[in-house]
Amino acid sequence: MAKFYIKHLTKYTYSNSVIDAANLIRLHPINDEYQKVLSHTIAVTNNAYIQTFTDFYNNTFGTFMITEPHKELFIESEVEVLTFDKIFPDDSVAIDEQWAEIKAIQRHIEYIDFTSYNKAFATNQEVLNLIEAIDTKNHSPYKVVLELCEYVYKNFKYIQGITTVNSTLEEVWDLKAGVCQDFTNVLLQFVRMIGIPARYVSGYICPNETITRGEGATHAWIEAYIPFYGWFGVDPTNNAIANENHVRLAVGRHYDDCSPVKGVFKGNVEDKLLVKVDVSTTKNNHLDSFKTKDFMPSSTNNSYLQNLEIIQHQQQQQQQQQ
Repeated sequence: MAKFYIKHLTKYTYSNSVIDAANLIRLHPINDEYQKVLSHTIAVTNNAYIQTFTDFYNNTFGTFMITEPHKELFIESEVEVLTFDKIFPDDSVAIDEQWAEIKAIQRHIEYIDFTSYNKAFATNQEVLNLIEAIDTKNHSPYKVVLELCEYVYKNFKYIQGITTVNSTLEEVWDLKAGVCQDFTNVLLQFVRMIGIPARYVSGYICPNETITRGEGATHAWIEAYIPFYGWFGVDPTNNAIANENHVRLAVGRHYDDCSPVKGVFKGNVEDKLLVKVDVSTTKNNHLDSFKTKDFMPSSTNNSYLQNLEIIQHQQQQQQQQQ
């Protein structure tokens, strides 16, 4: 068991006033038998009222609206959470029975969303050769997931800034490099191509002597469905099993289902974004003050500016440089 205190700050500043800012946030950690949220507060500019709902994948998300003119948007989430060790799959059931169970559930409504994969990526001959070389007769789904996780970890270099949020799977494959979102996207495709349901997970990774990539920032990994066990998390960025040092925010088919902040506003302005995450085993009253150099200019400028896809990529690259 471990206790973590997490502060996640998101701050937009605008060159002029904007109005009608509508936002969706997935900043509510999952609360289940492996992860207990002891306290959670979210503060938003102008004390905007946050309505919470549950999505199709049982994630809690919030929405809020700021109609009046404003020159900044500030979202502060503070969490105190307990995490617990998970019992790993014992892998004692016969291998052929496990694969038969995988085949049987592939069309079940509970898993069907987590079986589809990128068809263009799957036609890459190098990728096909890798998948065809997997020995499913002698290796269980559990062992295959670990093998593919290790493959991504060993064959992809962790390099910040080499990819963008718009980088395709093919581009990441050619580069053999990227950050945790890229590692996760590639592993997600591999596991699904084998036939194992797998889902994208967003959250935080907490300090650990064996985990060196992505700590103290928003993070991403996968959960694969292991027969007669359930969802099993693996982190390809660190070649680690996702256990008590991984705090889950949301799960889904892909990043779009899990992004921490999405929003739109009305205004023809330039905007700057700062995201900071602090993860600690002791309670801190504040983060370090914001630094001007940390702000990043928006890549778009129109009358109904969408702050959608860039935020997770910036969280996963910018924060890890701090």
